[in-house]
Parts: sequence; C-alpha cells; structure tokens
Amino acid sequence: MRKRTAQMKLDFLYRGTPGHPLHPPLTDATIGAYTFATVAALMDVVGITTNAAANGWWLALIVGLVVSAGAALTGLADWLTITRGTPLFRTATAHMLAMVTATVLFAVAAISGHARYDEGVVEALPFVFTLLGFGMLTLGGWLGGTIVFHYGMRVLNLVEEPASRATSPIPHPEEEAAEN
Repeated sequence: MRKRTAQMKLDFLYRGTPGHPLHPPLTDATIGAYTFATVAALMDVVGITTNAAANGWWLALIVGLVVSAGAALTGLADWLTITRGTPLFRTATAHMLAMVTATVLFAVAAISGHARYDEGVVEALPFVFTLLGFGMLTLGGWLGGTIVFHYGMRVLNLVEEPASRATSPIPHPEEEAAEN
C-alpha cells in the first residue's frame, strides 16, 4: 500500500504550512523593530545618547511599519478562517484591532517625528505616540498569545512525531489532519 503524501496548497504561500504558520515570525520582526524604536526614543529623551538614538528610533519605526504589512496580511488570512461569533473570533478581532491601533500610533510617531529625527531629536509628541504604540503593541501581543496558547490556533499536538518530520517544510498528511 502506497503512503499518501500531502499536496502543496495555495494558502501555504500566505498562511504557511500546518504547524508552521507565517504570521508569528513576521510579528516577531515587527515587535523587535518597535521595541527597539521605543528603547531608542527613551534613550534620546532621557539624554543617554544623542543623534544616533533619534536616527535609530525613526529608522526602526520605518522597518516596523514595513514588516507590519506582512504580519497584517498573514494575520488577516488566518483571521478569515476563524468561525464567527466564537470566543476565539472575538479574541482574534480584539488582537487585530489592538495591532492596527499600535501600527497607526507608530505611523503617527514616524510622521510627526520625521522633521527633527535627522537633527538627532525625538520631540515630546512623537515620543508619546511611540509609548502609546508600544502599550497597544503589548496588549496586542498578550491577546495574540491567548490565541495560540489558550485556544491553540495553528498548534498541532503531535508530540510523538519524529523531529525530521516535525521540522520538514513539506507537510505530512498527519499534520494537515491535526490542524483541521
């Protein structure tokens, strides 16, 4: 009897394969960029460093905004698969709204702070928007963690699967069955 192998699917390009979603690594890059931006802004505002921190703050905001686009699109692709009206859907919707709000706040910080970042200055208003954005980012991350670690979305429970199969970029039928 021939073993059935999984077929590649179009949604693997924008959602990832079973057990290997694309959204989390993109959120990690986004969180890293925005966290660095917040730390750099704080370093400038309290006077630990000058010019370099302000430049790093603004550039990190731009990197975060660019990477946020990929995180948002892959997150939306996952969100569209959730059954409407469920607690998971409500939590995922709150996560999405928090992350969109954070992105808007970081965008406002970048736009309002652009005029003086090249002078090595993070002004008060862009700094406040950065802090508010980081607060919303933290809330959104908490909700995202709830989606994964409480509801188990996109998590496979194949604890006995050999490492070579678990790490394979080509999904096996058992992985597809475990995700559904």
